[in-house]
Amino acid sequence: MNSLLQEQLSYDKTFDCVQCGYCLPACPTYETMERETHSPRGRINLVKMVAEGKASVEDLKEPIEKCLGCMACTTVCPTNVQYGEILESAKHVIDEHEEKSRPRKLVENFMFQRFFPSTAWMDSLGHATWLYQSSGLKKVSQRFGLTKRAPLHIHEFEAVLPEMPSPKRRKSRAGRYVRKRPATAKVAFFKGCIMDSVFYETNQNTMELLLRSGAEVVFPDQQTCCGALHAHSGKVDASVELAKRNIEAFEEESFDYIVNNAGGCGARLIEYPHLFEKGTDWHSRASAFAANVKDISEVLVDLDGLRFEQPVPRTVTYQPSCHLRNVQKVTDAPVALLEKVPGLTLKQMDRPEFCCGSAGIYNIVNYEEAMDILDVKMQDVCGVDPDGIVTSNPGCLLQMKLGVVREGAGDRMEAVHLVDVLMEADPQPKT
Repeated sequence: MNSLLQEQLSYDKTFDCVQCGYCLPACPTYETMERETHSPRGRINLVKMVAEGKASVEDLKEPIEKCLGCMACTTVCPTNVQYGEILESAKHVIDEHEEKSRPRKLVENFMFQRFFPSTAWMDSLGHATWLYQSSGLKKVSQRFGLTKRAPLHIHEFEAVLPEMPSPKRRKSRAGRYVRKRPATAKVAFFKGCIMDSVFYETNQNTMELLLRSGAEVVFPDQQTCCGALHAHSGKVDASVELAKRNIEAFEEESFDYIVNNAGGCGARLIEYPHLFEKGTDWHSRASAFAANVKDISEVLVDLDGLRFEQPVPRTVTYQPSCHLRNVQKVTDAPVALLEKVPGLTLKQMDRPEFCCGSAGIYNIVNYEEAMDILDVKMQDVCGVDPDGIVTSNPGCLLQMKLGVVREGAGDRMEAVHLVDVLMEADPQPKT
């Protein structure tokens, strides 16, 4: 047996799995693909076999790449298997062993090393999309079906993107805001890369909710991508470097909270301590950082500084982000906030915990599988027949918007972020 491969694959953690099968009903890919190799216990057994030399890394590739990483299995596991660590180790080994063409290497290096970690590139993406939308190019493209020629079903996702702010509006944001003195709390806002590029207005609404709650809001200049997409693609070393950059950026001042509004980003941020060896300086710093990371819903409930004055006469259902629910363990706060909105009726789906199929870029690279999972989710949504689907993660939001379109329900249903619903209710400071 290859001892190095065993260490790389978190082999010792695979023995915690007793193959009981409790994870099977919780796993979206097992439900839609109906194959044991696409279940959590099947993947863990395959990792063990590869580590023992009984299967090849190539055998591992397809089942691991088709895993959503939703972590639903961890919520029902009776032996507390560290599935996330096993999954990431498998992705890292696959990435290390995979033979890639030079063009693919160049594209991956650009995307993971330059594009996602760069505020300038993220802003450029937002600027370009704004120009595309505001100049009339979008209408022309849709009229003649030009975007349908783009790869990876990009035309479907392009159609559900929100309206982008102008470059002037993006540049107008300061690095620090405070209205109430003394402030009730000092918070650092983790703006995210995709979140700030594509859902800039939602980020602005998040900041406004914090300000109206009495908080001082700071945008640390040197913050960067959380590293979730890197980790999900097996780029462990790059993910570690991004973690270090973020820890350093948020150490420049002392904060009561490090706030995020993206379930996937928040999940990665609280997992930073796992990236470093216990007893090291970086592990200590990562632990201190992670201890302050909170979802916006948790912070708003903690501060309890808002009253909602404008009725929102709508029936909605709440689609929890898998990483918010299963990793950050945030379940009650979003619902508590929605229940405070006057006029809003909240109806729960039969299986709100079932993944929507977004999972970072899963719905782009595994489109057909993601759509099968989305169809199951939308069947549950349609059973509630809401006016709106409320979620708490950018990927989930785009995926649910796409689900509404696929159901032909765009005239009666919309998908929105939690903070946008709260802002619609005209929140005002309690005092």
